[in-house]
Amino acid sequence: MAILGRAALLLALAVAVYAVVMSLLSRRRGHRAWEQSAERGVYAVFGFTTVAILTMWVALATDSFELRNVAEYSSSTLDAQYKVTALWGSQAGSLLLWAWILSGFSALVVATNRSRNRELMPVVTAVLMTIAVFFLGLLSFVSSPFETLAVVPDEGRGLNPLLQNPYMQAHPPLLYLGFVGLSVPFAFAMAALVTRKLDTAWITSVRRWTIFSWIFLGVGIVLGAKWAYETLGWGGYWAWDPVENAAFMPWLVATAFLHSVMVQERRGMLKVWNMVLVILAFTLCLFGTFLTRSGIISSVHAFGESTLGPFFLAFIALVLVGSVGLLITRLPLLRSQHTLESYVSREAVFLFNNLLLVGLAFAVFWGTVFPVLSEAVRGEKITVGQGYYDQIATPIGVALLVLTGVGPLVAWRKASVAQLRRRFVTPLAVAAVAAVPLLLFTDLPQEPVAAGTVVAGVFVAACIAGEFWRGTRVRHALGGVSWPGAFVNMVARNRRRYGGYAVHLGIVVLFIGFAGSKGFVTETDVALREGDRADVAGYTFVNEGSTRAADEHSSVVSVQMGVFKGGDRVATMRPGVETFAVDETRNSKVAIDTSPTRDLYLFLSQLTDDGLARVTVFVNPLVVWIWVAGVIIFLGGLLAAWPGPPSARRERASSPAAERGAPA
Repeated sequence: MAILGRAALLLALAVAVYAVVMSLLSRRRGHRAWEQSAERGVYAVFGFTTVAILTMWVALATDSFELRNVAEYSSSTLDAQYKVTALWGSQAGSLLLWAWILSGFSALVVATNRSRNRELMPVVTAVLMTIAVFFLGLLSFVSSPFETLAVVPDEGRGLNPLLQNPYMQAHPPLLYLGFVGLSVPFAFAMAALVTRKLDTAWITSVRRWTIFSWIFLGVGIVLGAKWAYETLGWGGYWAWDPVENAAFMPWLVATAFLHSVMVQERRGMLKVWNMVLVILAFTLCLFGTFLTRSGIISSVHAFGESTLGPFFLAFIALVLVGSVGLLITRLPLLRSQHTLESYVSREAVFLFNNLLLVGLAFAVFWGTVFPVLSEAVRGEKITVGQGYYDQIATPIGVALLVLTGVGPLVAWRKASVAQLRRRFVTPLAVAAVAAVPLLLFTDLPQEPVAAGTVVAGVFVAACIAGEFWRGTRVRHALGGVSWPGAFVNMVARNRRRYGGYAVHLGIVVLFIGFAGSKGFVTETDVALREGDRADVAGYTFVNEGSTRAADEHSSVVSVQMGVFKGGDRVATMRPGVETFAVDETRNSKVAIDTSPTRDLYLFLSQLTDDGLARVTVFVNPLVVWIWVAGVIIFLGGLLAAWPGPPSARRERASSPAAERGAPA
């Protein structure tokens, strides 16, 4: 099995090198047959990496402990579903997944561009296969998933209990899909620079790739937050961990690109900026992969010490020097067709939006690398705390939230006072009316930032609702159809625009969840024997006894807590601790009771032999809306990326007024 896996990786590496060479030669000499041979090589690379990853999965499923990866990250008692997860529980296995997804995406790019972008495709193929050569080289010679052990153990060490979670079955692959997906826009951008085809054709080709990559990253981040919330037992979901930041930074930059690319499509502006964003997004993906594999940072998400760091740094340097150097040589060809005519225009709003997003990404980057830089310069690792990130991210986040509502309502080129008044009077009035009861009858005045966030969210929601209302009203008047039919027809005919509005609505819900869960958390430690009770934030918690259970895989101790409010039972919760048999690792089993307004969150820190339970109680307002927002953003992004009917595309092409600049 080890021989088959190694052979598949070596063959994939050899064919990837061949594809790079043939692609470049075909462009230089104009031989179509060589270009086709290179593209067939891409399919072959995908085939060989598929053989390698299937071999690894078979080894995990059959407990082939002669392989180091199987022995260290799996065991015979591990559930079958987590034997699949064990692939990306290891460093080499995660790199194999990276290479497999990359080869699959490369094959898909070749297949979908058989009859278009022919001038770009040789360079696109060469860039994608060069990236594949790097990862396949690491897998073949530096960190092989098929490394064998001299002495075969009778049993494996097993997968880290923290990773034995349904969210961890989806979180890493989704992030890899996002990371790898952003290599496609990078490849097309480099091809456009090399071939001097710097019109909007390359942007059109990568828009959906970027949206889908953005969706994968976003959903992966949300699932990672959900995993941290339910598994780590600290009552939170986001701690600005370096590896969390590593996924967040390219998501921010990709968000900026999806907005600024509309300015280039509509006005022929920001061409250099869009190239910079594509390069930056892909480089940050490589940087995030480097962070988790170099061993330079400590994180529950990261792998341990390894020798991969220098290789990744060298490759990142190569990508930056090569792409930025190429960009500099093409600057005369990237002049904007128009200039910014007014700071009160849609392109100006998008520009401000971009500056805030990239500024936040830079601040997160600086906070992430500062401990490493401080250790290198002063010999002392100075950790950047959560307060640093919150102080920067909060005002930027609220400003971005406001721009989310403002941008789609402002006209292109220059907005008149009459236009602004007509568009914004109603949303501002709705926000003002909503602010009165929110400030008078809730605890929002105690937290000014949370209050401002909620009011801004109401304003943005009103802006979005107004756009849906205006579009539906026009369709209803023109088409002679029912109001629901007009709404569906409107969305179907301009999915990109209204999918973007749905994403913006999801952002509003997300910020409201943040405002509640960050500003009004109650945390209390209680120690209760059976029958004892404690009052926390209007709830009464009663210890109703403990239980102990065990099987061959693990043992669990838990305490049953009755939760009452006003004399009525509202929940029965069972926080506990699970101890795994393989290595005696302990894992918290958090108990969570969710309602639309709050989460009750219990973490059992200790259960003594005489029945004393030490429990940390969190009352977290509005957390559920964070997960609801994730679903809304996912569905909105999917709608925005989904191709519209041909009739709608022809209609938009023939009527410039029909597409007033969809939000990303």
